[in-house]
Amino acid sequence: MTFGYDWAMVNATMRPVARSAHGDAIRVPSTDVAGRLQDAIGRDLVAMITGRTPRQVSRWIAGECAPARHEQQILRDALQIVQLLRGVEDDEVIRAWFMGMNPQLDDQAPAEVMAAGRARDVMAAARSFVDAG
Repeated sequence: MTFGYDWAMVNATMRPVARSAHGDAIRVPSTDVAGRLQDAIGRDLVAMITGRTPRQVSRWIAGECAPARHEQQILRDALQIVQLLRGVEDDEVIRAWFMGMNPQLDDQAPAEVMAAGRARDVMAAARSFVDAG
């Protein structure tokens, strides 16, 4: 009798929505990430999450300049969370979710928590939201 994991089985049973959200977020070209986020949650929330101005977000989307590497990471993290939530909700609910107080985040809004550099905490809250149905 062995107590090891059957990793093929673990991967096969991995939540399809989570796997899809990750794959979708990493496949989006860098030049399109901010625009997709703007379409989903709005320019002001994208600005809040990245700590930049709405005008700067517009400049990224227009291709006038590119986000710095750390901003690209924040944008991709946010996009992965959005993609996960899209598995169960529409963009209006996702925007509200990012703005509203979240009990799993000590009643802070997910956008504020993302801005504080705690993307993993926001991802955990999003997974819990998805799992709750």
